[in-house]
Amino acid sequence: MSMSTSLFFFSFLFLGFISISSSHSTTSTTANCPLDFTILSRLRQASRNSKNHITQCVSILQGIRLVQSEYLLRTNTFLISTAFSQACWQSLQSVFDKYPKHFDIQYTCDFHEHFITQGCHNITTKAQYEAKNSRSALKNVEKACKHSAYNSKSCALCNSYISRLEPSGTYKVPPSDIMMGRNISYKSECVGYKSIYAAAFDTLSGPTDPHNAKCFFDLTFDRSKPNQKLRKTMISVFSASGFLILVIAFVGFWWMWRNKLKNNVLVSNLSHLDSIGGNNALIKFSFGEVEKATKNFSTENIIGRGGYGNVYKGVLPDRTQVALKRFKNCSAAGNASFAHEVGIIASVRHVNLVALRGYCIAKTKSEGHQRIIVCDLMKNGSLHDHLFGPAEKRLSWPIRQKIALGTARGLAYLHDGAQPSIIHRDIKASNILLDDEFEPKLADFGLAKIAPEGVSHVSTHVAGTMGYVAPEYALYGKLTERSDVYSFGIVLLELLSGKKALLKDGDDKHTLLADWAWSLVKVGRTLDIVEEGTPELGPLEIMEKYVLLAVLCSHPQLYARPTMDQVVKILDSNYPVPVIPERPNPFTTNVDGTETSISSLGSSCMSSYSTY
Repeated sequence: MSMSTSLFFFSFLFLGFISISSSHSTTSTTANCPLDFTILSRLRQASRNSKNHITQCVSILQGIRLVQSEYLLRTNTFLISTAFSQACWQSLQSVFDKYPKHFDIQYTCDFHEHFITQGCHNITTKAQYEAKNSRSALKNVEKACKHSAYNSKSCALCNSYISRLEPSGTYKVPPSDIMMGRNISYKSECVGYKSIYAAAFDTLSGPTDPHNAKCFFDLTFDRSKPNQKLRKTMISVFSASGFLILVIAFVGFWWMWRNKLKNNVLVSNLSHLDSIGGNNALIKFSFGEVEKATKNFSTENIIGRGGYGNVYKGVLPDRTQVALKRFKNCSAAGNASFAHEVGIIASVRHVNLVALRGYCIAKTKSEGHQRIIVCDLMKNGSLHDHLFGPAEKRLSWPIRQKIALGTARGLAYLHDGAQPSIIHRDIKASNILLDDEFEPKLADFGLAKIAPEGVSHVSTHVAGTMGYVAPEYALYGKLTERSDVYSFGIVLLELLSGKKALLKDGDDKHTLLADWAWSLVKVGRTLDIVEEGTPELGPLEIMEKYVLLAVLCSHPQLYARPTMDQVVKILDSNYPVPVIPERPNPFTTNVDGTETSISSLGSSCMSSYSTY
């Protein structure tokens, strides 16, 4: 072997060893802690490195609550298992150890080891906390805090209502307690629960939004991008290493990558997905971890089947139940579509959107390319299952109201809360999942489109499901946020009537559900649309209001439809439904089924979550 060849491989292996060692060190520090303390690395420098230990300890206490709020939003649980206590303290400490003037957090601030695993009045779950408060009190907080991030006045009003929640208590930690070494953890945790709960469930953008972090926890984040310092560090490293080593490492990486493909060696997770999800702390599961969670993809763990593959029920090491969507017939060519779907889900976080825990990408000798998405398990299935499946009983009216309002809030967040706005493009009953308490979660972002700011519409290929696609989109390819409103109107009609989006007339002809509903509304038979036998019917004026809103949302003319923010306002208040304009002649279509896809671009690796 020549001198130049030896130098080449030595340099490459050296850099590879450094990279692997660094990666292994980071993973081992935080892998066992379910709390995402990396969020706190974005805290303003002054708060993070303050010389005043009192200020630092109070900021860290609030930071812990912020992280707990984000965990509550993901899991509906306030606290983690005691088994993770020490690992989480190490994870928190590691965030501050990366910066100058760090100190031992537990010792200096007198935090008991089990502080993050012991709560207030034996409250551990969202449901238990809500049971401590009246429905009206929770409703008032929700209304007051929805726009708390907009300005200081809204924030003050929000905190005013939060203070009225139970468990009661207004104790504030005096600086002297910290100076005297007294434990501050347990005295104020009941007060902390109020902000933790409200930040998680009563805002549009969640607790990690910088404005909400300031309002609920008095924490300020750096305006610079979270990875700006990382970039500076990388630039310094590359400069120090020199141009020669950089070139050698690049060529070596390319050479090894090409040979791995040729030799059909196990391929690790794709590098371009490493940054997906930003601060949402997506977990990159290994194929072995997925096999263990699903008992080697046991047929007993299958909870759904589809053209894209199977959905398995799985259990993670911390005993969390998850759903694992395993795509079949995958190839390297599907990486872009898979990255798109994962990226969309990870970039948004809302109580009415499906929560993505992680993903797995691998290539095995025996089974080829593998792509798997790991999400929270929705034990109540989809809305489609309850409306059109072999359900034991019909949904009650209060549950239908809850599903309608939650779905509307999720869509309103995509349109108005997410930056940039997102158009879902495939709203239908099978893409609305229901948790244990029938709280709806929007799923399947495989067809989602980003809505550019200042643009009236997006011209794109038509994709979606027959019966749910808005006319202006189906006919002209003009996609707007109100195309989603049309699909929501159809789903709302299905929810109210128990009928499918396309009604069969015989001779292979189908009538749109929206046209059928309008034919009844215009002759004054509005309540005939509500499914017969619906349990616990509500007031007639409320049911009529829901029907009229559904007909308005599914109006064939775009200008007549309200925005999703207006829809939420109508559903959640006494705001009336606007007058419904006259409709053009009904549409009919010749289709073979009510779930016909009109997308020509779908692939088995980018399909529906409907079976979760």
